[in-house]
Amino acid sequence: MAALTLENAAVIGTELALSFSDDTEAYIALPLMRRACPCAACQGEPDALGRVMRPVVEYGAKAFDLVKFQGVGGYALQVFWADGHSTGIYSYPYLLRLAGLSGN
Repeated sequence: MAALTLENAAVIGTELALSFSDDTEAYIALPLMRRACPCAACQGEPDALGRVMRPVVEYGAKAFDLVKFQGVGGYALQVFWADGHSTGIYSYPYLLRLAGLSGN
């Protein structure tokens, strides 16, 4: 099975539109995408005993405005938000799961 590759991505209104090498198209609502940011600052990280402390994340006026994105190693996107947050690395399978949650 060939690896899934991203063919095209664009912000359309309040969604990120994606098309993949297997002809899959996906649309993700930007607020959902930001709230589901997979980075440790947003999702927490385990302590020495394996307990995950979930941080309380505050979202300001620019939190859901996607400024730019770039590919990471042929398997993911790094997303840059207008409020300066940019540590989330969204794998292609994770993006497809988010699209399913968006109803697309």
